[in-house]
Formats: sequence, C-alpha cells, structure tokens
Amino acid sequence: MTDADFLAETRASYDTMAAGYATRFRAELAARPVDRAMLAAFAETVLAGGGGPVLDVGCGPGRITGHLRALDLTVTGLDLSPGMLAQGRLAHPDLRLVEGSMLDLPVADGVLAGLVAWYSVIHVPDEWLPRVFAEFRRVLAPGGHALLAFQVGDETVRYTEAWGDPVSLAFRRRSPDHVAALLHAAGLPERARMCRAPQEFDGATERTPQACLLVRRDDDRA
Repeated sequence: MTDADFLAETRASYDTMAAGYATRFRAELAARPVDRAMLAAFAETVLAGGGGPVLDVGCGPGRITGHLRALDLTVTGLDLSPGMLAQGRLAHPDLRLVEGSMLDLPVADGVLAGLVAWYSVIHVPDEWLPRVFAEFRRVLAPGGHALLAFQVGDETVRYTEAWGDPVSLAFRRRSPDHVAALLHAAGLPERARMCRAPQEFDGATERTPQACLLVRRDDDRA
C-alpha cells in the first residue's frame, strides 16, 4: 500500500463518519481517569521543561486538543480529514486546527515542546511507522516529549461501517514493546508507559487493552 492509498482511505473514512464520531466520543475522556492522568503527566512534563508549542497529531474533532489547552498548553490540532476538522471548529471555535499529514508535518525542525498522537498511529501501516516516528523526532525540540496512545494486540482489524456510514478503515493493534522499540530506533526513547484493561463507555466495552507511551527526544542523536 502506498502512502497515497492509506492516507486517502483514512481521510475518506473519517470524512464520512465525522459527525457520528464527534457525537460518540465527545464525553469519552471524562470516563477515562487513567487516560486523563497520562495527559496530565505529559502536560506537566512539557510545562516543567519551560513549555512551548504542542501539536496534537490526528486531532479529529479536537477533544484532546481542547483538553490539552485546558491543561495550560499552547496547542494546535492537525488532522487529515476536513470533515473531522469541521466538526472540531464547530465544537471548539477558539482552537487552532489545521489540515495535514503525519508523514510530512507542516512544522519546522526542532520547534515543538511536545507532540501527542492519540490513537492516530493505529491507522498507519507497519512499513510507514519508522517514517512517522522520524517526523515526530524531527519536529520536537531537544528534550521535547511525545505521548502516543494505541490499542494493544498483534492483529489488524478492518471496519466497513461506523454509525451507519460506510467506511474502509484499518485499526492496527500493536505490542507496547514493539512500538517502544521503533520509537527508540527513531531517537525517541521511552520515559514512561501505561497499559490498562478494556473499559466500558456508553454501554460498550473496549475490545482490547489500551496503552500509552511517553517518549523524549534523544539529544545525543544527530
């Protein structure tokens, strides 16, 4: 699969289900105390390092972007899907939300104090992850931190329907050790991790355990 193929597939699917997704997940973070704790730890770490700009990669309708701003971070959201960004601008008209791809982030080298990829790398094929993680490191300032959330497992699940809308979307579940190794190879060694059991939300239970990795740009690498 080429980058154009999977990017187009992901963009089209999220454009199609944008309204349903925004409604379904609007209040989800309020029911996820462990997830909020990881986001709070990320925000405190960034602020303790002097603060600076943060990018929420794959921001969707801006719910994590808005939460990060409420934690006193200077944050911009970025997403492939114009439909998702439109939902975000409706819900958060005061947030800065821009269109773009994590394969080629529209950010200069070494300017970000932090980066969040909250369940956005789950759609990236395995062969493209090193390129994505190299981009994350490129845009982070020396000592900058990134926080990634993803589903735990070792399989790819493809969905063809979401809230009554037709989609074609692959969810790639991965081992935290595997993701951490790829990040380390990119110059982003692990600083902390969280793995939790599936939880219930709005009458449904998550299908897999969930993980977060906090990583830091390795200043010793060129």
